[in-house]
Amino acid sequence: MMVRTRFAPSPTGMLHIGGARTALFSWLYARHCGGIFILRIEDTDRERSTPEALRAILNGMEWLGLTADEGPFYQTQRYGRYREVIDQFLQEGKAYRCYCSKEELETMRAEQLARKEKPRYDGRCRQRSVPVAGVEPVVRFKNPLEGAVVVHDLVHGPIVFENSELDDLIILRSDGNPTYNFCVAVDDWDMRITHVIRGDDHINNTPRQQNMLDAMGASIPFYAHVPMILGPDGTKLSKRHGAVSVLEYREAGFLPEALLNYLGRLGWSHGDQELFSLEEMIALFDLKDVNKSASALNPDKMMWTNQQHLLRAPTGRLAVELAAQLRARGLDPSSRDLLAIVEAQRERAKTLAEMAENSVFFFVAPLRYEAKAASKSLTVETATVLAAAREVLGGLGEWAAAAIHATLELLADRRGLALGKVAQPLRVAVSGGGVSPPIDQTLAILGRDEVLARIAAAEAFIRSRAVSR
Repeated sequence: MMVRTRFAPSPTGMLHIGGARTALFSWLYARHCGGIFILRIEDTDRERSTPEALRAILNGMEWLGLTADEGPFYQTQRYGRYREVIDQFLQEGKAYRCYCSKEELETMRAEQLARKEKPRYDGRCRQRSVPVAGVEPVVRFKNPLEGAVVVHDLVHGPIVFENSELDDLIILRSDGNPTYNFCVAVDDWDMRITHVIRGDDHINNTPRQQNMLDAMGASIPFYAHVPMILGPDGTKLSKRHGAVSVLEYREAGFLPEALLNYLGRLGWSHGDQELFSLEEMIALFDLKDVNKSASALNPDKMMWTNQQHLLRAPTGRLAVELAAQLRARGLDPSSRDLLAIVEAQRERAKTLAEMAENSVFFFVAPLRYEAKAASKSLTVETATVLAAAREVLGGLGEWAAAAIHATLELLADRRGLALGKVAQPLRVAVSGGGVSPPIDQTLAILGRDEVLARIAAAEAFIRSRAVSR
């Protein structure tokens, strides 16, 4: 059997963490089995579907690298096919037209609640053959009245639903639009889906879809309902827990492979291993290893995972990503050696956004100095050290980190100082603060002319402050 999975988002909102994990599990299982991964856009909710949400879904899937083998398919382009199956159901007596008014249905519901019964359609139009004048009917699926539906779930095990608990679902609205569960069943049949991997909030939809697939004479796919992702506080994941769209993680400086690694481990495991390449996840992923219980989002663990991938990623790849972050801040990344900046900063940042923020001083000379760092390192006493450093660095033959380091060590020895007593005033002078990569790397990246100009500016700052006092 050729495994065929699908990810079927509705473009009524952005691609969020939960949807991205569902897409990942479907994609991984298809890749693991050498199968086909399909992208299907379930856009029958025309009122709530938006072009912006669709673009965000497609862009999010592209950024994550979850490439579809087939699709995207759009349900709104398949209305003819849905009508064909509905007409067939009507001809075969597997569906019927329902002329019940809204008021009639509300009365039915109220009476059932009064009798402490579960509200459901009672099938009163099943035998009605005469149309009701002035009423545009809906079409209902004729659900079996007896027996049970057994969902053989690959995560939760067998789940039994009594048909007596399921009512006759509307499959075509009075305005001519087919409904969600019916479209899903037809699509899964037509697209030969073998494994439906989705959130466990869809479990109650599954017996209805299985009954409709049976009525079509279709084979029933395997189902795997994965538990929901909770917020860090154990409640349902919502906007208040952080990023709404997957693309916000891109803007925040996450690597897509790091986010996939984190999401993969959020509900699936392989021993105690925490870090996976995409190739490793493909090789190891199996639905039998998906947890039954919900997992909670852990922002600190997500950050740690991203940091580990930053440490392992090729320097050139990170330089490209860093360039995008710098351009977003209005900086020109071509004015500095980004490869050198990545090597200097990668151990000091958990995200590319943090790396970019930490690297702004490479592109823009400090307009002001951090108060605490300046009060400690830019003083009358350190002015002579800065002046001496400016002199020896100005006469340095080779402008490279090793030569800079040796020169500063020699200067410190001559003055009877620890290297840090020379390095820290220089660090504040060139970066504006008390933290930067090693001073030799920092100066090498900035270049001789820029370093000398910034040291001179710091000396002027010291003199102006001395005069003002």
